[in-house]
Amino acid sequence: MKRITRTVLPIVAGAAVLAPFAPSAIAGDSTEQPQAKKSVSSDAGTKAAISRDTVIKRAKTWLTAVDGHQVPYSQSKTFGGYRTDCSGYVSMALKYGKPGTNTVGLASSDFTTKIKTSQLKKGDLIIDANGSNTTRHVVIFEKWTSSAKKSYRAYEQRGGHGTDHSTRSYGLGNDEYDAYRPKKY
Repeated sequence: MKRITRTVLPIVAGAAVLAPFAPSAIAGDSTEQPQAKKSVSSDAGTKAAISRDTVIKRAKTWLTAVDGHQVPYSQSKTFGGYRTDCSGYVSMALKYGKPGTNTVGLASSDFTTKIKTSQLKKGDLIIDANGSNTTRHVVIFEKWTSSAKKSYRAYEQRGGHGTDHSTRSYGLGNDEYDAYRPKKY
């Protein structure tokens, strides 16, 4: 009688071990359509609380995540499973489901509550949810630069640059930006 060697189990077990290291799929919503991403449920991550300090710590990680450099901006690529556009970056910092919701989704009542700009606290969001995929934007508020509240420090993922930590004034003048508080706090 001929002996049969079974190798199916080790191959399947090996595939299970290697699966977490497979390349991330590219998000299909690279143009940030007006609805929240269908692959991320509307309450994805809103139930699990996160601290404001953790959000800022997570935002900082992309400043040096690629060999000491910032994660490059792209509406069609991912990093760590999250889209590398502004809303994918914010979704990562807030620990929402991968690949992240879009800017319009972040501004929806499923994820945030609109607040007055004067109420901004570390980890809140400043969002322009109007327009097209090239004009919508979201940043993570860190702190005011002075008591005059004419500018603030923010974390963002911006086109032509990538992850950035800089002084901004979005939402403080006559523009389409509004302040939002994530429901995860």
